[in-house]
Amino acid sequence: MKKWLIPLIIIGLLALVIYNWAVGFNNTAVEYEADAKTAWSNVESSYQRRSDLIGNLIKTVQGAADFERTTLREVIEARAKATSTNIDVSNLTAENMAQFQQAQSGLSGALSKLLVSVERYPELKANQNFLELQSQLEGTENRINIARDRYNEKVNIYDIHTTKFPGKLLAGWFGFEEMPRYKADPGSENAPDVEFEFK
Repeated sequence: MKKWLIPLIIIGLLALVIYNWAVGFNNTAVEYEADAKTAWSNVESSYQRRSDLIGNLIKTVQGAADFERTTLREVIEARAKATSTNIDVSNLTAENMAQFQQAQSGLSGALSKLLVSVERYPELKANQNFLELQSQLEGTENRINIARDRYNEKVNIYDIHTTKFPGKLLAGWFGFEEMPRYKADPGSENAPDVEFEFK
């Protein structure tokens, strides 16, 4: 056997091992990234469900002729802003995530204000449609929380895969970047002030 053939075989085997490692890394990263993007789509789907329910809630509340128009208008405007702020799944950046989260927080605040003001309207509190919508909204808020948690779990798996050594070397070559996580709203770590009205 010729002496030059052995180094050539070794170089060929090394190239094959490196190629297989790079392909394996890339394919796994693509899969994890797709899982995270699907999880984000599920977050958006949960928020869309909430928006749809709020539309029905608004129609039900509008039936109460003396209900505060300002509060209702705030909910309608916040809903319009929240539904117009979407993130293309291929453009999940921290900035876009912050805009989305801000719009959703504005809607949550307006909705909370609406639900608190309903306490002054016994006919609304007794309305079966309103009670059912309120119950569905509570369930949807739980769905949203679960969807956000699952998104963060999928992003964590992807980020670990693309930032651990030696995968981090290949991540840059293949264009894999860290994905943003869904974070708590600023100030949510503080307990809310609760005021009670005594009559």
